[in-house]
Parts: sequence; structure tokens; C-alpha cells
Amino acid sequence: MGTELKGALTGKVALVTGGSRGIGAATARRLAAEGAAVALTYRDSPERAAQVARDIHEAGGRALALPADATAPRAIGEAVDRAADTLGGLDILVNNAGIFPYGEIDQLTLEDYETTMAVHVRAVFVAVRAALRHMGPGGRVISIGSSLVERVPGPGISLYAMSKSALVGFTKGLARDLGPRGITATVVHPGSTDTDMNPADGPEAEAERALTALGRYGTPEDVAATVAHLAGPAGAYITGTSITVDGGVTA
Repeated sequence: MGTELKGALTGKVALVTGGSRGIGAATARRLAAEGAAVALTYRDSPERAAQVARDIHEAGGRALALPADATAPRAIGEAVDRAADTLGGLDILVNNAGIFPYGEIDQLTLEDYETTMAVHVRAVFVAVRAALRHMGPGGRVISIGSSLVERVPGPGISLYAMSKSALVGFTKGLARDLGPRGITATVVHPGSTDTDMNPADGPEAEAERALTALGRYGTPEDVAATVAHLAGPAGAYITGTSITVDGGVTA
């Protein structure tokens, strides 16, 4: 059994959607390492979600893995409520669950549009509304966007970029709505990050790597570190804005 974790987020409770792999898993582990109790949702990877929770438990933290399909509003709300009820409130919401629709506009269908907007926009709206039932002053709403909001370097990404762009406007509005309650709202825009969705040894990896100033992919931990900064005391005066973690793609 690990020793009890102590850090900047000790006593806080976080929920990370899509937390079974990639950026979500790294974020769940990082927030737990900073002392937060962490709930994470998953759709198709119960084993991987359970492993993330076990890792946190073995390091001395508290974790809870919850099934929740981001296209199902009721499931999202129930996951938020269960996380808060089980772990004792909710201080940090990280909207991370995502998909990557690819195709030029005449190749995309209305179903592609509906699914993408459901996962990237409606799910965030639903999760935030549910979280506010439990979140008080000092709360954090952090959404994972994409550097493709700022620069789209090639075809086939229009739907994805549109859906992630919606998070920026929503977050700016949230900052105004929630500021009087002492709650901040921010977006973190990852660039090319080595995950199952976009592996650093994938077919497009060399082209993506060439777009960066640093000449390499980011890691999920790079993004998680920025999320942890925003979630902690150092992020208390950062709201209504986006922070890009892309190795200089948008420089």
C-alpha cells in the first residue's frame, strides 16, 4: 500500500471524462499525484480504466472508474453525480472525452456531424451543468480542445476543428457566467500528442512532427502538466482563455 499523497490538490475531487487512456489517463494520474481524489469515465475500455484507478490506489490515492458514453446525456449527468456522491463533492471537471472524425466535407455525413458535436460540445455542456450542482468557489472547468482550432494544416479536419472551436466560445461565456461564483473556465489545446488516436509512429507522424518547432510529438504527460497547473492554486486567476501545448505548431 502506498503512502497518502500530498500535493497542491490535496482535499480536492476531480472528474476526468475519457480517462482510460491517452491524455485523459495521464491527467487522471497527474491530478491524483497532486493529491486529488479522481473519478474517470470510460466508454469502451473498462480494463484500461480499471488499471488507471488501480495505479492511483497503489500510489496511495483515491480513484473511481465510471462507465459513461459521451453521446448519452443521462449517462454523463449520472456519472458526475456518482463521482461527487462517492468522493465527497467535485472541485475540478476535465472535459477530455473525444473522437477524431476525418474526411473532407463532401465525404462527411450528418451522422458524423451529430456524433462529433454530441461528444465534443453537447457532452461538455451537460457535464458542466451537472458539475455545478456540486462545485463551489475555487472550482475549475477545464476542457481539452485542439491546436487545430488555431491552425488547420491540411484537408479532412474541418468537422473536428469546428467542434473543438465551439469549446472556445463556450469557455469564454462560462468564465463570465461562473466568475461571480469563484469558478474558472479554461481550454487546453494539445498539438500532436503520442496517443492511440495519433501515435508518434503513425502514417502521418513525420509530416506532423515537421510542423512543430521542437521537432517532436508531445506526450500525454505534457498536456496533463498544464491541466494540473490550471487546476491548482497557480491557476486561480486564469479564466476565459486557451493555453496551447503544441510544441510550436501554431508559432
